[in-house]
Amino acid sequence: MSKQLPAVSLAAVPGRRKAMIDIAQQIEQRGFPGIYCPSLGDNLALCEAIALCTSEVEFGTSITPIYTRNVVDFASTAGFIHEVSGGRFRFGVGVSHAPAMDRLGVKQGKPLSDIRQFVADLRAVPRVGELPPIVLATLRTRMVRLAEEIGDGMVFANAARSHMGSSLSVLDSDATNREAFFIGNMIPTCISDDEAAAMAVNRRTLSSYALLPNYRNYWKEAGYEEEMNDVEAAIAAGEMEKVAACLSDRWLADTTLFGSAAKVREGIEAWFDSGVKTPIVVPSSAQGNQLKAFEEFFAIWD
Repeated sequence: MSKQLPAVSLAAVPGRRKAMIDIAQQIEQRGFPGIYCPSLGDNLALCEAIALCTSEVEFGTSITPIYTRNVVDFASTAGFIHEVSGGRFRFGVGVSHAPAMDRLGVKQGKPLSDIRQFVADLRAVPRVGELPPIVLATLRTRMVRLAEEIGDGMVFANAARSHMGSSLSVLDSDATNREAFFIGNMIPTCISDDEAAAMAVNRRTLSSYALLPNYRNYWKEAGYEEEMNDVEAAIAAGEMEKVAACLSDRWLADTTLFGSAAKVREGIEAWFDSGVKTPIVVPSSAQGNQLKAFEEFFAIWD
C-alpha cells in the first residue's frame, strides 16, 4: 500500500453541499493532507465552510478563475479564509478556459500578463490582513516559470505523468526543494475491478478537455500529437461523438488513475515519484454519484 496519502478534490453541487462538508470532515479525520476545490460551484464559499468545520487539514481552491470577481472582493475573501483557518488556506487562481468565460460574458486577455497583473493587484489591496499563499494554474512551461517568479506554487490539472519531469525542469532547484512551494496536479480517478468501465468514466471526464486548444497543445508537447491531431480532425468534421475514441489507452493511463485499489495506490505513488508533491485525486465512480466515488476511494485505504 502507498505510504503517502494524496490530497483530495472536493466540489459542492446543489443538493450535496452539506454532504460535502461532512466529507471534508471525514477527509481530515482519515489523515489526508489536503482538500482542493475546483471552480465548479462557489469554491470560495466551500473553502470558508471547510475553514470552519476542520482544524488541521490544508485546503485551497484549484482553481478560482481570476475574472469572476473584483480583485478587492477576492482579496477580502481570501484574507478572511486565511485568517479564520489559521493559515491553512491556499488561493489557487487561473485564467480558466475560453468556453467557460464566454458563457459568463467575460472577455479574457493574455493569460501570462493577466495573471501577473492580478497577483500584483491582489497583493496591493489594503486592509485585508495577511493573504494566503497564491498558487497558479499551470500547464505549459511559461506559466510554470511565472508560478515560480510571482507565486507560492503551481497546480496542474490532467497533466501527463511522463511529461512532468520536463515541465518541472524549468524551475530553479530552490523552488522544487522548498517545502512550502506547492506543486500539485488534479488527477481524474475511478476505482473499479472492472477496468474497462473505469477507463470509460475517465475518458468521458477528459473528453471535454480535449476540445480545448490549450490542453491539446500541452498534450501534443507531452508526446500525444497523433491523438490530438485525430481529435482536431473530428472537431473539424463536426463529429464530436468521435472525440473520446481518439484518446488512446496509453494517453489515459498517463493522465488518469483507474482500475483496482492496488493499481490506483501504485499510480498515486508514481505521481509522487514524478515530482508532484501533492497529487490531488478527483474521484468518480463507475457505479454511482460523487458520494459513491468517495466511498470507493476511502475504502482503498481501510
